[in-house]
Amino acid sequence: MADPVSLDALISIDHLLSEEEKLVQATVRRFVKERYLPRAAELFAKEQFASDLIPELAELGLLGASLTGYGCAGMSPVSYGLALEELEYGDSGLRSFASVQGSLAMYPIWKYGSEAQKQRFLPGMAKGELIGCFGLTEPDAGSDPGAMKTRAKKDGKDWVLNGAKMWITSSPVSHLAVVWAKTGDGDARSIRGFIVERGMKGFETPTMHGKMSLRASPTGEIVLSDVRVPEQNMLPEIEGLRGPLSCLTQARFGISFGALGAARACFDSVLAYAKDRVIFGKPIAAKQLVQQKLVMMAMELAKGKIMALHFGRLKEQRDLLPAQVSLCKKNNVGVALEIARTARSLLAGNGILLEYPVIRHMLNLESVFTYEGTDEVHTLILGQTLTGESAF
Repeated sequence: MADPVSLDALISIDHLLSEEEKLVQATVRRFVKERYLPRAAELFAKEQFASDLIPELAELGLLGASLTGYGCAGMSPVSYGLALEELEYGDSGLRSFASVQGSLAMYPIWKYGSEAQKQRFLPGMAKGELIGCFGLTEPDAGSDPGAMKTRAKKDGKDWVLNGAKMWITSSPVSHLAVVWAKTGDGDARSIRGFIVERGMKGFETPTMHGKMSLRASPTGEIVLSDVRVPEQNMLPEIEGLRGPLSCLTQARFGISFGALGAARACFDSVLAYAKDRVIFGKPIAAKQLVQQKLVMMAMELAKGKIMALHFGRLKEQRDLLPAQVSLCKKNNVGVALEIARTARSLLAGNGILLEYPVIRHMLNLESVFTYEGTDEVHTLILGQTLTGESAF
């Protein structure tokens, strides 16, 4: 019997990583193993978010990790991606919190906000003292954000916002929301971003209950009823759909790495199970069909990791295109979901128990497959890129 080789050794990319990147990966991996995994199943079962870990996430520099200045860690794209991969090894909800805080709430302020807005909000957000969310998706405007109905009308020195957003990660625990609304005649080109703060009259964030996916992530709505937002809370440097879509591109990049963490957790779990589970006198790891499935999982993980690393290096050079992010997100999330489903099958009846992480990751990945651009939307983005023809 030959000595087994670990998946990391098989993929063998450590020599392609800097010492800083390896340190970030190891540090976050240890944090997830020690602080999150022991309670991951309980949090999922009870539909609870580990809010007590927010200060530790901030201490590790994981809130706004890819941003520079204002107390942010300024991680490289690859370091950031590796950190999110380790967070999602714990749970997609844990990674979603960091993604939303950094890429969807902090990034638009950092990229499009005034200096006063950056100074006011970003340091507290990096410390985890201020939690943000991103208000784009609406009940009737998901994949078509240009059809949003939320409106902002100028009234003196203020803007008055009315509308509703849903499926908003972190909204129930947020101190502020970056809300996108149409101004003027309601054309998509008139979309502007507004920083809506907790305590503003008419701003409510009811929690959504009964989810069977991302149960350890706080999800809610944003309800805006004549919310008066001062002029200084409007993001001054962006107008139109390019603003929110650029934020989504940042988040999708992180998801491309993150989903691989969930897939790796499923692979690790089922590989250990296959070595221990004896049937017909032999471990199932010695069975040809089981080995075929394990090889498929390892192969797809390897390809996904190499793709994510390649595009991370392009992002470092500022050469990464939105369509390339779509390619990576579509591939890696789809692969991760298939790996989770295969792992669930190999675990047989045990696969539906929270004692194993697989069913939790499988259910979570159903949401990751849909949010930040559905699989179908990314297909159309890539189709348009390749053909020059829009099928939207």
